[in-house]
Amino acid sequence: MKNKNKISVTIITGNEEGNIRECLESAKWADEIIVVDSESTDKTVEIAKSFTEKVFIRKWEGYASQKSFAMNQASNEWVLSLDADERATQELAEEILSSDIDNFDGYKIRRNNYFIGKQITGCGWGNDYQLRLFKKSKTKLTDRLVHEGFIVDGNISELKAAMKHFSYRNLKDGFSKINEYSTLEANEKAKRKRITGLRLVFFPIWAFIQHYFIRKGFKDGKHGLIVSLMHAITKLQVYMKIWEIKLTNHNR
Repeated sequence: MKNKNKISVTIITGNEEGNIRECLESAKWADEIIVVDSESTDKTVEIAKSFTEKVFIRKWEGYASQKSFAMNQASNEWVLSLDADERATQELAEEILSSDIDNFDGYKIRRNNYFIGKQITGCGWGNDYQLRLFKKSKTKLTDRLVHEGFIVDGNISELKAAMKHFSYRNLKDGFSKINEYSTLEANEKAKRKRITGLRLVFFPIWAFIQHYFIRKGFKDGKHGLIVSLMHAITKLQVYMKIWEIKLTNHNR
């Protein structure tokens, strides 16, 4: 591939030995790879160091903080941010390296999302664009506990090529992530959300209807059904945890 642009790839990790090697393999075309690890206890750091010298060990301070730190370690102006469960396809690499990307300040990239081995096109997963390629000097992170994102002060476009996202390789992994993300979301929303029995029942059901019927999860068969149910479970956990937070604070 002809390298027109100098690219730094940043990845944050935490006990990702099952994911990180494939992620790093997909980023070998970049001029620089930066890994910021949150004190992993598995072989994540060992694997990362076999690909790059720029591996930083940093106490976990949240997704936005870790990604902001990783971005600031980049020596190039253009940064591509990958999660450990994502893969930069060859088509994406070729487009980034051969295009005149300096016409814009940031680019959204479509993610092809996979659930236990199957690409999901329904459930709202088929039109998933993420702002991941950007000029370092024009970019900052949103200050959120979960669903953090990059904010670019400038013009944004979209790339044609996609990346692959293997968020849930198995149900154990899926339920673990649901537990983590629902806790973060509950902590973020606890002060402004009111919890009633009706909300506890209604919102999980509505989440399922949204993803399975309105966003056409049924197109993906049993995979789509399970993804939709897991969205409902996530919503249920969020509201149950908000209830618990409010109850704990009230009893103090």
